[in-house]
Amino acid sequence: MPGPFTGRTIGDLAQDLRHGRTTPAELTELALDAIAGPGAELNAFVTVDARGAIAAARQAGDELARGADRGPLHGIPVAVKDLVMVAGLPMTMGSRHFAGHVAPADAACVTRLRQAGAVIVGTTTTHEFAYGPTGDLSATGPVRNPRDPARMTGGSSAGSAAAVAAGLVPLAVGTDTGGSVRIPAALCGVAGFKPAYGAIPADGVFPLARSFDHVGVLAGGAEDCLLAYRCLTGGRESGAATEGARVAWLDPAGMSAVDPQVVRLARAAAGTVEEVRPAEGLVEALRETFHAMQSCEAAAVHAERLEASPELYEPETLQRLRAAAEMPGWRYVRAVDSRAGLAEAAGALFERHEVLALPAVPLTAPLLGQRETEIDGTPVPVRAALLALTSPWNVLGLPALSVPAGAVDGLPVGLQLVCRPGAERQLFHVARTVAAQV
Repeated sequence: MPGPFTGRTIGDLAQDLRHGRTTPAELTELALDAIAGPGAELNAFVTVDARGAIAAARQAGDELARGADRGPLHGIPVAVKDLVMVAGLPMTMGSRHFAGHVAPADAACVTRLRQAGAVIVGTTTTHEFAYGPTGDLSATGPVRNPRDPARMTGGSSAGSAAAVAAGLVPLAVGTDTGGSVRIPAALCGVAGFKPAYGAIPADGVFPLARSFDHVGVLAGGAEDCLLAYRCLTGGRESGAATEGARVAWLDPAGMSAVDPQVVRLARAAAGTVEEVRPAEGLVEALRETFHAMQSCEAAAVHAERLEASPELYEPETLQRLRAAAEMPGWRYVRAVDSRAGLAEAAGALFERHEVLALPAVPLTAPLLGQRETEIDGTPVPVRAALLALTSPWNVLGLPALSVPAGAVDGLPVGLQLVCRPGAERQLFHVARTVAAQV
């Protein structure tokens, strides 16, 4: 379902604004009409702030008219995940626990969006408390994939991915604890970038697991993710292409069961020849570290709510949190202690290459509510499959980007690119090459 921003980059929109071919108010009206109209069936938005968005758009237009240019996001409609504080708007975290709750202030990333002149049109549906990669479990119902409304978007930044994929907005903010930006980006056919840990401040974001929580962005393509990333981090790089980025294909077979068609498309998009493999036991150690730390930290966040009002959780969320609360503390301590060693072991993957390439997700979008599936003849839980190729990079805090790599039977496939902090230029250079090939 193409929307008003389908196929329109932020760069193109910025040029239209500066040459008088459109105004921020007109772009905002397009977004609001699409959200209320054809986009409504996707359930991508929890709250639409029409009055606030129109006022902000008029202010942005007035500023541009008098030559006060805040940069590439000035006058651009943006959506924000309903896990991130937007002053004066409801903030529910996708749960009945926070029905009627209103954010008292802006999160740090929202402040930076406003400083960049972006127009916030509303908040997008999240999997309840961001505790799930499927995106189909929320107090307000499941988010539907624009490519096939019977299928899930992936999560937990489900509404943000659906809003961008449907062309309702050109840019959305998400969060990523184990893949929650990259998974829905891959399943919906858009780009999703998780910067290095802490690159975009998480102040004002409701936590899932503080050690792994990242703020990220979703857009139609990698270049728009880069624009947003620079605005949100104060980056002043020119964006000139970096030549000669060395890329290695990281064989996903040792990390998860993978659909051969997904592998074929992702590897063709990467265009790489040399292959690397993780050291024996590394993937399993990263997975165990992620599970132990996320479980204990999530249980700590929810301890009082679990005790006082367990009935307000969705049953699946409640079951997962109760299981998380059973994680022994000694496993958390060991996991924390192991991270430095795991980072050193993973560093060997980058000895000869700046960028690693692998699928973002090992399968295409499952059906809404589906919790078991089969990949290449192997039965697997959907949740485990969705997280298998993304969560290691949260443990390591590395920048990771998912970009479209084609489709299998009309359902998108994502290519994941991973680098060390400081090599983001090379990462986005490779993404440009991929976009030119796909």
